[in-house]
Amino acid sequence: MAERIVLPTERPVYSAVGQRPRLVLPDGSRLVVWVIVNVEDLDPRETMPRTVITPPAGGAPMPDIRNWAWHEYGNRVGFWRILEVLDQHKIRAVLAVNGSALTRYEPIGRAALERGWEFIGHGFTQRNMQKVADERDDIRKTAAAIHEFTGRNPRGWLGPGLTESWETPDLLVEEGYHYVCDWVLDDQPVLLKTRTKPIANIPYTQECNDVAMMLIQHHKANEYHQRAVDQFEQLYADAVGSARVMAFVVHPYIMGAPHRLKYFRNALAHIREHRDVLFWTGEEILDW
Repeated sequence: MAERIVLPTERPVYSAVGQRPRLVLPDGSRLVVWVIVNVEDLDPRETMPRTVITPPAGGAPMPDIRNWAWHEYGNRVGFWRILEVLDQHKIRAVLAVNGSALTRYEPIGRAALERGWEFIGHGFTQRNMQKVADERDDIRKTAAAIHEFTGRNPRGWLGPGLTESWETPDLLVEEGYHYVCDWVLDDQPVLLKTRTKPIANIPYTQECNDVAMMLIQHHKANEYHQRAVDQFEQLYADAVGSARVMAFVVHPYIMGAPHRLKYFRNALAHIREHRDVLFWTGEEILDW
């Protein structure tokens, strides 16, 4: 008999944000910001998951050099611009990385490791988790690649494109992960039920996410700064009674482009002016 599907509505217990116990951060801080940099490895033998321009004859021709190269620019150039901004603001980020990318883009992983960034799983390759041949094996291989590179097992997971199967949270717990970021449904950490023990969901974002803004909604580059500042100021106000978590999400091929970088830098500079805001990694949020 097939195992019963667990619906998304069955995993988190509904909780109204104003009716929860008060969350208190150390040293009188009221808000946590975490920055997630997504580094991905695209297979040129497959259709590109994101495109900057459609093929002139339509369809999905391979190799799609124009769109593959557009993405590759991010790892060759854009990442290093983003790294400079984070160094300037003394921020330890989180590297959400495909397991295969740690071999292909070893200098990126090395730079993150040297700075004490946290590494979290992002699929072994950049492929929808509903389409991988063996999801458990993909999750396991990703953890093994990160352990081999860093000497530590990853504690967090971000599905490629925030995709999950019906049993992804169950598999993550069983393979040793402690938190996930795919469930963008709250401004505070949430526990999700699994068939063994709960897994934490750390607040992520589709609103301050450069993929959503630039590639799907087609906003001008300055939208990233405006939206990030507006979102920060509202969450900062909300956090007067109980702490909140805000995520910044960037991809090197998007926010690392020359015309966009300054808006990422300026948004972080605005937040850095507030002394009662902490910049933490996902595992620091989890341990708190």
